[in-house]
Amino acid sequence: MSGWKVGTVTTTSTQTASARAISLEVPGWPGNLAGQHVDVRLTAPDGYTAVRSYSIASAGPGETVELAVDRLPDGEVSPYLVDDLQDGDQVELRGPLGGWFVWRPEQAEHVQLIGGGSGIVPLMAMMRSHAASGSTAPFRLLYSVRTPDDVIYRDEIAALDDSSLDTMLVYTRMAPVGWPVPPGRLSKAILAESVFPASEAPLIFVCGPTGFVEAVATWLVELGHEPSRIKTERFGGK
Repeated sequence: MSGWKVGTVTTTSTQTASARAISLEVPGWPGNLAGQHVDVRLTAPDGYTAVRSYSIASAGPGETVELAVDRLPDGEVSPYLVDDLQDGDQVELRGPLGGWFVWRPEQAEHVQLIGGGSGIVPLMAMMRSHAASGSTAPFRLLYSVRTPDDVIYRDEIAALDDSSLDTMLVYTRMAPVGWPVPPGRLSKAILAESVFPASEAPLIFVCGPTGFVEAVATWLVELGHEPSRIKTERFGGK
């Protein structure tokens, strides 16, 4: 990883009312592992710069980088990336960054992914890498979101659920009619029913808002999972 590179926006796609996926071509990009992140730097006409870190939704070799950004009303960078960025625009990127919250295709153990809101993004990279590599490692996703309209990468997750992934969605505010889990916050009881048991010694990745991640990590330990097998990544305002 060396310095800043210039990425050119090639495509964007609306994911939810507040989230957008952005694909960029970045000459010299070395590829990245599933779960890594990147720094994004924006520079205003007056020279003011703002730098924020975003998880990468893509993984593997090549010079394409995909981000998925959720707009925060008081954010300094995310509103621009979600509402204003256009095809052909350029942004500066630095990365890939991080080597701990990552999954590699050669890993064969059970993997439990747990995401809250836009915390799905690095987990999406892992799911894509898992499917693309033909890995036979058992993969399971527990994803907590407010409503069905807030599911980022909804169609792709549904497609993976039919092939290489076991998925459980928990809706905190409104669930589809007949959904097996009533609307409400993720609880320790739901967690216990949904994730691989501690006896399987799964490698667990948890990503989401700080409160969500801390609660889930605590419950996992109480359910008998080894703390060293629980990898967490949390995010705040951007």
